[in-house]
Amino acid sequence: MSISFHIKIFTVEFISLILRKREIFMGVGQKKWEALWLRMQNCGIQKEDIEEKFIKGSGRGGQKVNKTSSAVFIRHIPTGISVKCGSDRSQHINRFLALRRLVNLIDNAGSESKSDNMQKIGRIIKQKRKRKKRARMKNRKS
Repeated sequence: MSISFHIKIFTVEFISLILRKREIFMGVGQKKWEALWLRMQNCGIQKEDIEEKFIKGSGRGGQKVNKTSSAVFIRHIPTGISVKCGSDRSQHINRFLALRRLVNLIDNAGSESKSDNMQKIGRIIKQKRKRKKRARMKNRKS
């Protein structure tokens, strides 16, 4: 009797371990979804304002990606910002990643000051313009 009791405890622990690992490998955990929903509420994004489409993916992954609708296209209707994500083979993970990107874009668009990344890009564009102009002037003199 005690042997079967230990076996039952082991199976319950084993099943809970499998379920925890499955959550890690199969998709996005509940805590990450809850954190994303809280961030959406803080940014003023409502679920009704988001349009979702599941489309066929492209790129690496072969037949699995090309024949199934695992890629996600999300659009925020009031701002018109749209995001497409097909980086993973799982539709659930792509949905989470696309929604997170959308929230990041809306949050960055709402802030009045430019982010450091946008400032760096602007600086690089200016440098390229100057170099191009110098090269043109040099070629004209020659």
